[in-house]
This record gives sequence, structure tokens and C-alpha cells, in this order.
Amino acid sequence: MSALAKCISACRHCAGLFRLGRDVEAALIMVDVFDEAQQLLSSAPQDVQPSWAQVLTHMLACQERQDWLGLADFMEYELIDLLESVQV
Repeated sequence: MSALAKCISACRHCAGLFRLGRDVEAALIMVDVFDEAQQLLSSAPQDVQPSWAQVLTHMLACQERQDWLGLADFMEYELIDLLESVQV
């Protein structure tokens, strides 16, 4: 399994945990997902970098508001779309 596929799978798993109300467990996984996504997106074209920053900002705002469903949506849809857009 590629690093990209693992990151996408982890995004879906983490989003599922947030939707189930298991926010503490999901938040711990989310840190690793963000680190891995950052590594994958660091070599992405320059036009992708602002999109990554914007998605990350929205996800952290959701976390601050404890909007777990919003955070799950951003992880499962926006982040995965962004990751898939840079795959080779």
C-alpha cells in the first residue's frame, strides 16, 4: 500500500471516529494524519500549497469549536480530494 493510500485510509478512519463521537481517539490519529498529509503535500505543486493551508485552517477551526461532524467532513472529502489531486 502506498503512502498516499495509507493516508487516505487513515483520513476515512479518523473521520469515522469523529462521527461516532470518539473525538479523543480521533484527535490522536488526526495528528498523525496531518503530519503524513503535510509530507505528501510538501512536494506538491506550488498552487496546491494555499489549498492545503486553507483546508488545514478550516479543520483546526472545526476542532476548536468542537464541531466533530464538520471536521469529519473536511477530512473525508476536502482533504482526500486534495491528496488525490496531487497523486502521480
